[in-house]
Amino acid sequence: MPSVKALEQKKAVVNSIAEKLKSSCAGVLVNYQGINVTDDTALRKELREAGVEYMVAKNTLLKRAAESAEISGLEPSLEGATAVAVSENDYVAASRILCKFAESHEFFKIKSGFIDGKVINSKEVNNLAKLPSREVLIAQALGGLNAPISGFANVLNGTIRGLVVALNAIAQKQSA
Repeated sequence: MPSVKALEQKKAVVNSIAEKLKSSCAGVLVNYQGINVTDDTALRKELREAGVEYMVAKNTLLKRAAESAEISGLEPSLEGATAVAVSENDYVAASRILCKFAESHEFFKIKSGFIDGKVINSKEVNNLAKLPSREVLIAQALGGLNAPISGFANVLNGTIRGLVVALNAIAQKQSA
């Protein structure tokens, strides 16, 4: 039977993980088995710079934290060596970094993920990683909004240009 102190420590860990899961907009679960310390350090640095928190926890603790955070459906992914990366603001950062890392490390595998409490499979995590960043998406949307206005301005400009050319031709004809 575990001691009361050990149980309290585990409850504190579960509560901490649950709070991180609740406050995050997206997360990715990975099998980190088979990577060396150098690669792991580089991965953690890249995630930290992108504002993503990466943690390794026991599967039973992750399962209880997910239940507490009301994220159901992660249970099948909670086997083997599991790490979770969560982001509070960026939906794409964790999946982009981890998918890129998984491409170059054969044992590192994407298990699943979640977006706003909804569980997604590894294929959907890979699709999410292929999305452009938030800034690029905003620029594309604004460019799409700007295109009709620019086209309309060009049409009006062409009409005025045609009128000026016609008036200039009439003026030259009358002066000759």
